[in-house]
Amino acid sequence: MALRHLAGRVWLFPGDPDPFAVRPTVAVVADDRGSVLVDAGQSPAHAREVRAALAAAGLPEPRWLVYTHHHWDHVWGACAWPGVEIVGHESAVAPLRAEAARPWSHRYLREQVRENPLLGHSFRARALAVDSWDGFAVLPPTRTFTDEVTLPTGVVVRHVGGRHAPDSAVVLVPDSGVLLLGDCWYPPPAHLRTPEDGPDLALAASLLDDDVAWYVSAHDEPLPLAEARAALAGG
Repeated sequence: MALRHLAGRVWLFPGDPDPFAVRPTVAVVADDRGSVLVDAGQSPAHAREVRAALAAAGLPEPRWLVYTHHHWDHVWGACAWPGVEIVGHESAVAPLRAEAARPWSHRYLREQVRENPLLGHSFRARALAVDSWDGFAVLPPTRTFTDEVTLPTGVVVRHVGGRHAPDSAVVLVPDSGVLLLGDCWYPPPAHLRTPEDGPDLALAASLLDDDVAWYVSAHDEPLPLAEARAALAGG
């Protein structure tokens, strides 16, 4: 699969529309000073696909990797991006350290699902995503922030929180008119969701800005501003 140019410096490696794959979109903000990778991919294999597409497109290697939040499908590819500085919200450190200490294997995944069947959707997707556990590691951020941080390339990472993950951050590329949303406005993960939980439309609406032309959620197609406004008005 090839990278798809969205606008300005922003390129997308599209996610898998099959919800059982749990494979989000990965974004690249290309810059000669070193590109910014937004989310790591959901496995080392996924990350290697993104890396190959990056090379095929002739774009600069990533220097920074931004986690939009700590969920596995956004961070498990990080160990396949050596040499990058990993940027994430300070509240992502503790859960990722805990995840890093778990004895990940296909056997462990099966055991966890037997103990808690609600984990089935997520853990089966993990089992399909990782073909080998050799060299696999869950990596916490190496650079953290509280409210907002601006990277040397002008990319702005802003904490927004939300019910999906308390550490959720959005990534603004001002010169390209693009806002990368991660999963911030989605409901909580399936194993934590109640029948009353739905999309956080108020959070999504608060992020709309006339200076932003494109809104990119990790598991949906990018929306131009007019379509994003219409979608929220209809919701």
